[in-house]
Amino acid sequence: MNAPSPSDVSATGNDSQITRFRLSDQYQQLKNNFHRYLIQQIEERNLEFDRWDAQQIERFVGEQMRRYVVEQRLPVNQREAETLARDTKDELMGFGPIQSLVDDDGINDILVNGPNVVFIERAGRLSQAPVRFLNNQHVIRVIQRILAPIGRRIDESNPMVDARLPDGSRVNAVVPPIALDGPSISIRKFRKSALTAEDLIRFGTVTEACLEYLKMRIRNRTNTIVVGGTGSGKTTFLNLLSQYIPGDERILTVEDAAELRLNHEHVVRLETRPPNLEGENAVTARDLVRNALRMRPDRVIVGEVRGDEVLDMLQAMNTGHDGSMTTIHANSTHDAIARLELLAGFAGYNGSEQAFKAQVASAVQMLVQVSRLKGGERRVMSVTNVRGLQGNSLVLEDVFHYDVERGVLIDLRAQK
Repeated sequence: MNAPSPSDVSATGNDSQITRFRLSDQYQQLKNNFHRYLIQQIEERNLEFDRWDAQQIERFVGEQMRRYVVEQRLPVNQREAETLARDTKDELMGFGPIQSLVDDDGINDILVNGPNVVFIERAGRLSQAPVRFLNNQHVIRVIQRILAPIGRRIDESNPMVDARLPDGSRVNAVVPPIALDGPSISIRKFRKSALTAEDLIRFGTVTEACLEYLKMRIRNRTNTIVVGGTGSGKTTFLNLLSQYIPGDERILTVEDAAELRLNHEHVVRLETRPPNLEGENAVTARDLVRNALRMRPDRVIVGEVRGDEVLDMLQAMNTGHDGSMTTIHANSTHDAIARLELLAGFAGYNGSEQAFKAQVASAVQMLVQVSRLKGGERRVMSVTNVRGLQGNSLVLEDVFHYDVERGVLIDLRAQK
């Protein structure tokens, strides 16, 4: 590769020029070449790189960067060289171009749409990130690095995979041939510190009066479902509600990817397992819910009901495990009831519609709907009690309701 010209890589010191430098094809190739140079140095010197701590690696990369610039006579200034060293260090010990995004606590989602386009969500708003990959293979290498610790694989015969980062963040990856524009990575970040009630009140997600009501209901062992669409904050709110469970109760959690963080001493966390390469030995959410019921739980918390585990979850709520909780993907409380019925049908339930609704009325006592508004704000839209069955319909009664026009959560108890 020819060294980039001064006009290509020279920077005046401002962030916009550094960003253009990092996004250029010349920079991507330069970083790739320097990465290969570092690997060669490590192998030739037989260095025990795996045993080094972060400071040793950073010092080594910096020293080699200065040497490489001199040897190759690269027309880069100090800030550009530092950027190159930092990004290459992320290639060696992290997730390449997206490592800085993973480390940024203010980012909620990282969305890689092929090698050249990366979006992030910050405070509910999407924007393009100033990073990119060299090519499709570069993206796939990062995906494989994410999957390596958990023994998963991705290739043309298995082009979709769910995984998680060491901090618990959820990862979904899709590669060609089903990803037409190049490999895609979707990361839902896992907060290092869970949001507190004070945080949600400050953000305007919920009012203090509503939280006091929910705290009372959870402590009184109310079976609860948190309802919401994608990215609405269902898991965050479920995690908050779980903090109101008395500390002397035994809790069993069932999740596809462990996200709940309960500050209780008596918690057993269970996580599903996908099938192996032969398509065998999968452990489903339904398997775990059934097993959880044999483990003497006071409450069962299912991260999200999305399949045939719905029947076992309702059974848990109906058979002495009062105060159990879960979430469900739906845009309203009425849609949530319809989705429960649909999932039960998929699970093989062949009773009448009225019999199933009677079971729901007996099992579920409260629905909490959360939503992400157009501006990115997350709000509690309603707190709804399930009053029972009237004819062939469930009787739902709102206790709190969000007035979109006024932008306030109304306490309907005061109006009765």
